[in-house]
Amino acid sequence: MNETNLKNSSATDWARIDAMTDEENDTSDIAPLGADFFARAALQMPQAPRTATVTLVVDADVLAWFQAQGESQNRMNAALRLYAAAHQEKVRPN
Repeated sequence: MNETNLKNSSATDWARIDAMTDEENDTSDIAPLGADFFARAALQMPQAPRTATVTLVVDADVLAWFQAQGESQNRMNAALRLYAAAHQEKVRPN
């Protein structure tokens, strides 16, 4: 995403979307989640053994979303940790 993309406004009619009820939202293309999915589901909030202070450039909209969720630093760290764990087998040490 570049700076030009950040300045363009969305063509989405957000007022119409916000006014929709759950019944009006078409979810027919989403596969149902069965009991087996929920039996295997688990909340993942990993514990970080130690931290390091870094400066990181993040897109403004991404930062705003995390800040709106509260505890943005902890949630961003957890998201990065889960991503790294999911891709660990693909990472090659130097």
